[in-house]
Amino acid sequence: MAFASEFSTPSATEIKVVRRLTSNRDTLWTMWTQAQHLQHWWGPQGWTMPICQVDFRPGGTWFYCLQDPDGNRYCNKTIYGVIDAPHSFSAVDVFTDEDGNTNEELPAGHTYYTFEEVSGETVLTGLTRYKSQEARDQIIEMGVEAGINDSFNRLDVYLASRI
Repeated sequence: MAFASEFSTPSATEIKVVRRLTSNRDTLWTMWTQAQHLQHWWGPQGWTMPICQVDFRPGGTWFYCLQDPDGNRYCNKTIYGVIDAPHSFSAVDVFTDEDGNTNEELPAGHTYYTFEEVSGETVLTGLTRYKSQEARDQIIEMGVEAGINDSFNRLDVYLASRI
């Protein structure tokens, strides 16, 4: 059974997403921390991830490029902060070019993810802070809600295929 994502803006600089997933916390943690799984579900429906490199440790990075159906690539880098496996981790997300150079024209997000197991399922919460309301609104206007929803829907399908 798939659940809907709950989006909110708890402050002028924050975006919060909560999603219940039909998986235990340990499995979901693995899906979020290993390249061989992230490549199957992260990104909008119909997009691929031709580049995915994960070094999941404090100070490590997840560098990836998503590719749309027309062949355009959009790259990002996540820099991991504090990790409390399998409960939570923090990270800074930045937009990059294909060489991993930060795109200073697009805002960085500081995110804290929590994984709470409830009756064999997991409630995932992500709270992202931006430097200003304008930066947060720029991300919203870029379609973050639809993109995250697509990713979580793809994750539901991927998890079901592994049972």
